[in-house]
Amino acid sequence: MVALPSGPAPTHRSDREKLFRATPRLWRALMRVDRAVIALTGRLVITGDVPDELRGQPLLMAANHIGNLDPLVLIAACRERRISPRFVATGGLFDAPVTGSIMRAGRHVRADRGKASAAEALGKVVNALTEDANPVLVYPEGRLTLEPNMWPERGKTGVARMALAAGTPVVPISQWGAHEAMCYGMVRVESARDLWILFSSWLRAIVRRPTMRVHFGAPVDLSDLAADRVGDAARARDRIMRAITEGLIPLRIDEPEMPLHQDPTRPVTDKPSPWLSR
Repeated sequence: MVALPSGPAPTHRSDREKLFRATPRLWRALMRVDRAVIALTGRLVITGDVPDELRGQPLLMAANHIGNLDPLVLIAACRERRISPRFVATGGLFDAPVTGSIMRAGRHVRADRGKASAAEALGKVVNALTEDANPVLVYPEGRLTLEPNMWPERGKTGVARMALAAGTPVVPISQWGAHEAMCYGMVRVESARDLWILFSSWLRAIVRRPTMRVHFGAPVDLSDLAADRVGDAARARDRIMRAITEGLIPLRIDEPEMPLHQDPTRPVTDKPSPWLSR
């Protein structure tokens, strides 16, 4: 477990539960279904936590992105810690008949790519942070990592800008093992065959039962940085990505270089992670 930062006295466990119960019923029900799916898929191991004094106020959580099953794994881990995460998602998910209802019920945050400026998208997230007590979970890398050994990529400054603009803490989340539960597949699912490739890899995982590890790290200190100061967004991004990487190292202690599980469908770049000490 990580050390909790100093601050106001933490809330009681009952207060934590009260905050979780304030989540819309449909989203809580779907989180229970999600936990059952992850339990069927493999073993979930969770370490660390979100400090009680950060609950019930604007909060960003930033996680590394390693596989298609990441969201389900992170939702299950958050549920175990009595957290109801909200994801930043593309407008297409909100416009679809079924997923749209789910996204709206969970109070997730819509970000229309190509339809709104970066400033407008940032404003939506900042507003969402201040209008709801549940944290917003984002992937700083912006995509599944294509780093040769699956370490975090450089990442973008979007998450850092959100945190600095809203003046909100950032809790780094490191995860490992979800990549074994479903293959990378293809960039876009365009046919039933594409879906079968993903689904069949998940069925094989049910037999293998991989261990999926999630670690909630200590909040990243951004108190000396400002949203309107040149270069601070990049500095904040660097601190967040380093914190995620540091939390990831002990999760894959037996796989410091190339992952033991090899996915032939996953493309790779020639750019190594900048966050490892070399």
